[in-house]
Amino acid sequence: MSELHKFLFDGLPVRGMIVRLTDAWQEILARRASNTATGAYPPPVAELLGEMTAAATLMQSNIKFNGALILQIFGDGPVKVAVAEAKPDLSLRATAKVIGELPADAHLPDMVNVNNKGRCAITLDPKDKLPGATPYQGVVPLFGDGGEKLGKLSDVLQHYMLQSEQLDTTLVLAADDKVAAGLLIQRLPVKGEGNLEGTSGTSDKDHDQANEDQIGRNEDYNRISILASSLTRDELLTLDVETILRRLFWEEKLLRFEPQAGLQGPHFACTCGRERVAQMIRGLGAEEAESILAERGDIEVGCDFCGKQYRFDAVDAAQLFTPLGDQIPGSPVVQ
Repeated sequence: MSELHKFLFDGLPVRGMIVRLTDAWQEILARRASNTATGAYPPPVAELLGEMTAAATLMQSNIKFNGALILQIFGDGPVKVAVAEAKPDLSLRATAKVIGELPADAHLPDMVNVNNKGRCAITLDPKDKLPGATPYQGVVPLFGDGGEKLGKLSDVLQHYMLQSEQLDTTLVLAADDKVAAGLLIQRLPVKGEGNLEGTSGTSDKDHDQANEDQIGRNEDYNRISILASSLTRDELLTLDVETILRRLFWEEKLLRFEPQAGLQGPHFACTCGRERVAQMIRGLGAEEAESILAERGDIEVGCDFCGKQYRFDAVDAAQLFTPLGDQIPGSPVVQ
């Protein structure tokens, strides 16, 4: 069962969490593999998407955002876009669009950053946003400060969090066809009740400056970061959480929170539905819908995330463009 574990280092300005996606990740892969139009993801794409799904779970849990956190990677390689979405209830979904062949040993630059034009976008879409409000989005390139291509997703996201939050962050990510997992270690912000610097009463600007001033300088975080970075891919994928924490931090005192699993933990879910597809068809307009019906006989739309197919025949499509009072009783289309 997929699970999320959160913990604090007692008396130190450092927090951490580990996510292990098993059934949730296998469900995402199985749905893609059953899609006869696309088939299964190539192994390098599955690994990237698994790391993204684990990372999205960690980031959503870390900021406690009441809305969807959407992590996207897009660029100029065979993988045109890869998307992982995590909701506040830790429901997850992910998809990728692949055009062309990929070598079996392809890495991040080979897939999305061939000419160093790839980008990573993190979007926060509030659940109850006001009319006209747009989601917040931060975008970072897939290269470092010196223009060098970043070879791992973890490097990209660490760079993003350092820029956006002024907080030192260590990420270890891994995925295969059974497990997608991640470890996050982060220095606590110098602010609020968790303020370990005793600077309460200062302004937000002062807090931001205090956070920035601490980058790379906290000895406790630096020590724990080195320990976390020693975790190998195989260890992250094969060892249980208790074993990982004991091996890495056996000299540290951890304060553990109740693990989140089942419906309270990470789980696959898709928000697609027949009415959403109906709205999309309405957006095409009656003329375009009729053109598709004339060519194919029906309008069929598949969800890229879960693989579910939605079919609208001529009667269904006509209902979409008919005023409510004139519709045929018993229409299957939700209004």
